Amino acid sequence: MDISIIYVNWKSEDYIKESIDSVYEHTDGLQFEIIVVDNASPSGNVEMLKEHFPQITLIKSEKNLGFAGANNLGFQNSSGEIVLFLNPDTKLMNPAINAMVRHLRNLPDAGIMGCKLFNADLSVQTSCIQTFPTILNQILDANVLRDRWPHNRLWGIGPLYSESAEPAEVEVVSGACLMIKRAAFEKVAMFNEEYFMYAEDVDLCYKSVQAGYKNYYTGEGRVLHYGGKSSESESATRMKWRAIPRFCEKHRGRFYGLAFRAALASAAMGRLAVIKIACAFGDRLGKQAQLRVASRKWRTILNVLVTPSISH
Repeated sequence: MDISIIYVNWKSEDYIKESIDSVYEHTDGLQFEIIVVDNASPSGNVEMLKEHFPQITLIKSEKNLGFAGANNLGFQNSSGEIVLFLNPDTKLMNPAINAMVRHLRNLPDAGIMGCKLFNADLSVQTSCIQTFPTILNQILDANVLRDRWPHNRLWGIGPLYSESAEPAEVEVVSGACLMIKRAAFEKVAMFNEEYFMYAEDVDLCYKSVQAGYKNYYTGEGRVLHYGGKSSESESATRMKWRAIPRFCEKHRGRFYGLAFRAALASAAMGRLAVIKIACAFGDRLGKQAQLRVASRKWRTILNVLVTPSISH
């Protein structure tokens, strides 16, 4: 078996059907299997996937294992030399899987491969490659700065704007579409299930580098990623900002983790102050609703960072 493609389903049956269709449409010359892990999704419609795709493997978990746990379960039931973890809310735009497999096989030092992701409006999804989170790059993480200096190493998104056909070495590949050699995934002990959702891809990429592999990105593969279709916005923000400090503490020590929380909490208070000032001109600028959304987001982040970490 060349490749195992693993999906985790959580109320995403309509999206996952479209995604699987795109895999069959754009993938040729590879022996592949598709494994869908239903993460105790309350919608209860996952059986329809077997009606449309009788050849797939459907695993129904009795409880929500989180993104990491469900993907690990799928992997344990797979047999591919290469594994692709693919979000249900994705759609291949070209033979992305073939391109990623070819590059992964041609790079003996590669452990992980990612490709170019696009938003629903076909703009480039800059989160598809990242740098490992630090105090500095998280404080300065703002669209206006990334757009102004996209090639700055602080963001690690320069390869997204390169015309080179050669794969580029990167630090982090998004878990929305992450391909890894089976041997590498086994060597790093799979996804860390301490992360229920968010940062498990960052952690995996970090472990890959620590194990002596390199992580790569190819712009040759193109995948549409609708993004965020399975999570409530505030809930997703909470999970993300519980996970990132956990990653920093785990891999950089308790002191760094505490410093990270303190620095990002201060940054959140600063952004809230700026938003409050901007609200005074919001009606005039026609951005009052946008500012309210930003305010809720940063209040949520601040609340998570100043609250002692709890398990999911």
